[in-house]
Amino acid sequence: MNAVVESELRTLSQAERILLVEEIWDRIAADPAGVTIPPAQQAELDRRLDALEAKPDPGRPWAEVRDELLRR
Repeated sequence: MNAVVESELRTLSQAERILLVEEIWDRIAADPAGVTIPPAQQAELDRRLDALEAKPDPGRPWAEVRDELLRR
């Protein structure tokens, strides 16, 4: 990291650093095409999507799961 930037960051309060990180993240998220996914992760995402499309599983309603957990 640039020494000047690091020095400036040290002058910020924790709250200010959090706000800065949020702003940086928002700018990254605004251009999702600029974020690359490593080939291995893309292959895993594709595999999971194919599995979901081949055998969709809607899951179970929350009320059913909750009731089951509360009976234990």
